[in-house]
Amino acid sequence: MQAASPTQLNPAGAGGLLLAVLVAAIGVGLAIGWAAGSPAIGALVGAVVGVLAGIFAVYRRYRDAF
Repeated sequence: MQAASPTQLNPAGAGGLLLAVLVAAIGVGLAIGWAAGSPAIGALVGAVVGVLAGIFAVYRRYRDAF
């Protein structure tokens, strides 16, 4: 069996990348929100930004597969 080349879409890799970017963005948003006095709002904003950033990261990684 041949390993997936960078141009082939790997659903597990795409999901992992999406999840990693989302969790990182929530963490950053939580930290900023905590410093500003509202960690819940920071985590919420981080989640929104994380979804968008995750989609962008998956697109950039697998853009040749589309």
